[in-house]
Amino acid sequence: MKTTQLGTSGIVSSVIGIGCMGMTPIYSPPSEAESIATLHRAIELGVTMIDTSDAYGDSKNEALLGRGLKGKRDQVVLTTKFSNIRNPDGTREVNGRPEYVPTALDSSLKRLDTDVIDVYYLHRVDPDTPIEDTIGAMARLIDEGKVRALGLSEAGVETIRRANATHPIATLQTEYSLWSRFAEAELLPTCQELGISYVAYAPLGRGFLTGRYNSRDDFHEKDRRRDMPRYSEENFAQNLALINCLKTLSSERGASPAQVALAWLMAQNVIPIPGCHTIKQIEENAASADIALSPEELSRLSDAMPEGAAQGTRYPQGQLKALGI
Repeated sequence: MKTTQLGTSGIVSSVIGIGCMGMTPIYSPPSEAESIATLHRAIELGVTMIDTSDAYGDSKNEALLGRGLKGKRDQVVLTTKFSNIRNPDGTREVNGRPEYVPTALDSSLKRLDTDVIDVYYLHRVDPDTPIEDTIGAMARLIDEGKVRALGLSEAGVETIRRANATHPIATLQTEYSLWSRFAEAELLPTCQELGISYVAYAPLGRGFLTGRYNSRDDFHEKDRRRDMPRYSEENFAQNLALINCLKTLSSERGASPAQVALAWLMAQNVIPIPGCHTIKQIEENAASADIALSPEELSRLSDAMPEGAAQGTRYPQGQLKALGI
């Protein structure tokens, strides 16, 4: 497996990772045993970046990883996040206040059964707390030996610059895929300028770019995608037609649509972290690191799915507005 350094942190990661959110119920009910077996297979394949958050599964996701990585912690680059809080009544809030940062970290360390987090992310930027204050508190965790590097998730350009001026940021994580390319306008160039590694979540369009979904009926009844505009009844068919080029090219290459979509991202010097919770999925995803698309193939894909081609926003409007980018 190819590797890359995360920003200027000195941390070396595989060029593709695994997003673990789906290992606790969010799309369809997963099996814990199969999820843990998938983690172990990922490590065998050299996939070392393991990504989670204290928000996933109401913190159950971190606890699952704590059990699954027992005895294997030193073989992975473990990343988690804080600040994106779901309250008992279902409402959400963002907490980036300095006094909350060490409390959140200590809870994550306990659930993950580890002494240190490799990359600690601010999951969502707190609009009521200066970013310098939040990053300053996070940086103190590095001084204490509890965190190795800092990351931001879904942050805008000004915030990235201010954060990086406070303490070097190793990684920025946002949604990025063939059909969500907003990052190319400002975020990617800014990260390249500042030496920040770019990590893409939902690199397969939450599974849509795999070509495995032909209608909304293919989603589990409790699947959160049913509430997202891009997968709505009025947008589904038009968005499905967008991936014809991806299907054609993958057939020509003797690869799956997922593998070609991931290879396209890695050609942009981006680290994709596709979600998966089966051994079959991680084996398919890991193999994409060996696919080198030609300039002509990259252009075909880029031209077929320019930014704005996908119908519907990537989140419901309320959530999208809260991102602040």
